[in-house]
Amino acid sequence: MSNDMNAFVRVVEKGSFAAAAQDLALTPSAVSKIVTRIEQRLGVQLLTRTTRRLALTAEGDTYFRRCQEILAAIEAAEAEVASSSARLQGHIRVNAGTAIGRYQIARMLPDFTARHPGITVELGVTDRLVDLIAENVDVAIRTGTLPDSSLVARKIGEARRAICASPRYLERRGTPFSPADLLHHNCLLISNVAHLARWPFHTPEGINNLAVRGDITSDSGDALLDLALGGHGIMRALELPAAHYVRRGELVVLLADVHVSEAIPIWAVTPPGRNRVPRVRAFLDFLVETLGGEPWRLDG
Repeated sequence: MSNDMNAFVRVVEKGSFAAAAQDLALTPSAVSKIVTRIEQRLGVQLLTRTTRRLALTAEGDTYFRRCQEILAAIEAAEAEVASSSARLQGHIRVNAGTAIGRYQIARMLPDFTARHPGITVELGVTDRLVDLIAENVDVAIRTGTLPDSSLVARKIGEARRAICASPRYLERRGTPFSPADLLHHNCLLISNVAHLARWPFHTPEGINNLAVRGDITSDSGDALLDLALGGHGIMRALELPAAHYVRRGELVVLLADVHVSEAIPIWAVTPPGRNRVPRVRAFLDFLVETLGGEPWRLDG
């Protein structure tokens, strides 16, 4: 029965009988017959089939997710038994946003693979919200408030924001000593998140969200960071990328005494059951061990 479940899951993940058949070393008609057999046994339709695509029915979606959990539990049980007498091995697919992926995860991976030479890691770095189940990702590193979902989340730590500029910019334009001074400076803004165009500061009356302005906006934090490093303006950056350059003297933190830095949680999320697979669990433990102390903190 687990073989039938595996075939059904592959069809859904790959989006076609032909693609799933290639993975399973079967013919498309054989895979189609397996799905039909499951539907007949359950007495429900799991997939709607058209000439262009396959789509899950409501019953199919429920069955798909339960199959994933069962198959992950089987893999975890087999891997746990095998690991009791052998080193951890296998492949892990990890996804992370640009900031933490580039400045933290990529730099820690050599230590992880040195500790577990039987494990290989595929790191995807993108700010696109990846569907872990559809794209077969084992672990994703996400920031901020998580939506309600079936994913299993483990908190790693928190990151904050800091207002930064390069020494070159400050020499040319002067240093802002109060939030109001920012209104006379070129501020670099994220374009796809409206509230990030208003920078929060503590005042005697409470928090004031200051609407700052500049000549360049971008949907890429990396692009804004490059502009700030090049002396083009002031940005409100996450500690994750900024700390590296602050410590090298390439960026200077501004208005830290009045700026509301926010605490943004960082999570490791996995599909249900995947967190129990020994190699995945080892990676999660390594994440917490390596990053739990928040090595990016600017006030540490």
